[in-house]
Amino acid sequence: MVYFDNAATSPLTPAVIEEMTQVMTQIFGNPSSLHQDGRKANQLLRQCRQELAQALEVKDNQLIFTSGGTESNNLAIKGYALANQDKGKHLITTSVEHHSVLHTMSYLEECGFDVTYLEPINQTITAQQIKEALQSDTILVSIMYANNETGDLYPIKEIGELLTEHQAVFHVDAVQVMGKLSLQPNPLHIDLLSASAHKFHGPKGTGFLYHNTLKLTPLLHGGQQEYNKRASTENLIGIAGMTTAFIDSLAREKESWEHVTELKASFLSQLEQLGINYYLNQNPNSLPHVLSLGFPDTNNALLLTQLDLAGFSLSAGSACTAGNIEPSHVITSYYSKTSPRLNEVIRISFSEYNTSAEVLALAQTLKKVIKN
Repeated sequence: MVYFDNAATSPLTPAVIEEMTQVMTQIFGNPSSLHQDGRKANQLLRQCRQELAQALEVKDNQLIFTSGGTESNNLAIKGYALANQDKGKHLITTSVEHHSVLHTMSYLEECGFDVTYLEPINQTITAQQIKEALQSDTILVSIMYANNETGDLYPIKEIGELLTEHQAVFHVDAVQVMGKLSLQPNPLHIDLLSASAHKFHGPKGTGFLYHNTLKLTPLLHGGQQEYNKRASTENLIGIAGMTTAFIDSLAREKESWEHVTELKASFLSQLEQLGINYYLNQNPNSLPHVLSLGFPDTNNALLLTQLDLAGFSLSAGSACTAGNIEPSHVITSYYSKTSPRLNEVIRISFSEYNTSAEVLALAQTLKKVIKN
């Protein structure tokens, strides 16, 4: 199989596997235990936190290790809203966020919070929309850095600057960009930032939340781990793998970005040369790693099945339930509930480990499949 679904999850690198295997066999103690094995585990935990903090240019105690992007988003939004509702109960987000944000916002609405959902204009979200939606009782704004379905990049810097003059804190779901571009929260005025290891060649079930020394209500209660912000024995094996993956990704960031950019351009060029009719569902300002496109009058469910049988792993960029592809809420927001594009769009997501030969093979296979 040729894998083009890296926005869903990415394969572990040999270096990550080696690091995790070493921790599994040699550092198996509980980081909270006081004996030698526990102290050894705690030393590694502190080392991982320090390395990540240095890369992000933040303080060690501003990082909370979590089980991934979903938990980080929940802790950021619910944790801050519940702990600071005395300041107000109005929240702002967009209609194109990941469901871990949208469903969390929906839950808070049931708890009495008021949520404004911004709709994209010309397939993007603007700082002006945020400015117009702000109220005196707004306490949090949550915007993703890059859309997980289309790769579109949103104006995080402009929004962050805007919010410096307001009490609302700024949460950024950065799951799709971590490890792909250099990102430090402070220059962008980001107060809460979510990350997930398995999107940058780390293990599943591991992530982190950066917070700007904020008051958060914990989701989990029990022990005093993670500065009393997240009870539960730390997943040291996963954290070690995530740290290795993140540091390695940053080390080859420029090279990887250029390679993926070339892959995307090459693929689109191949489609043109092969005479394949297609359209894009993204703005020029988007991640090269994610390509959202559709083929007129070509059903995406059938197309993905045919590509799977031909040896290619892709997705529609939308939720799958009981084997049926549900219409994408992102594409619906970009167009309409009746747009034929809802049943035509697929997502191709590249990584630095994909090759030009694989891209050519996919284009040629699409030509055969769509023609038939």
